[in-house]
Amino acid sequence: MLRRTFLKGSLATGTVAVAVSAGLLSPRLVLAAWPKAAFEAKSVQAGLSSLLGSDTTTPSTDINIKAPDIAENGAVVPVTVSTGLSGVESIAVFVEKNTSPLAGNFLLGERAKGYVSTRLKMRKTSNVIAVVKSGGKLLSARKEVKVTIGGCGG
Repeated sequence: MLRRTFLKGSLATGTVAVAVSAGLLSPRLVLAAWPKAAFEAKSVQAGLSSLLGSDTTTPSTDINIKAPDIAENGAVVPVTVSTGLSGVESIAVFVEKNTSPLAGNFLLGERAKGYVSTRLKMRKTSNVIAVVKSGGKLLSARKEVKVTIGGCGG
């Protein structure tokens, strides 16, 4: 029985190796789209323009940002963004005073709830801005988080 398992594993490994060397399997095909310009932007407005095509958002009370008022360590700041809006297409999270403000962009499926939970790295005390794209509109909310120990070299 052990011999059969070994032969099957060898055959499978050989097949994958041949497919990779022939270019039939490429790691690029399985990676998510990477909005490089948005992540390299130096301001929230530039990041919004690059990511979503507009830097104009409408403040909304329908977006809830759950984050600590004071983060003891800026290297790991837990943040949750939730909304009861219907038809949420994406949720983007920005840290206003980071050198690269875009912290994350989450594309949601058609029937997904408007809920994202992540951990951010914050350089210093700053506003955390959540931008929700729903029904073709860009809605935003912000919350100030005070950082006592810097997470990005501060």
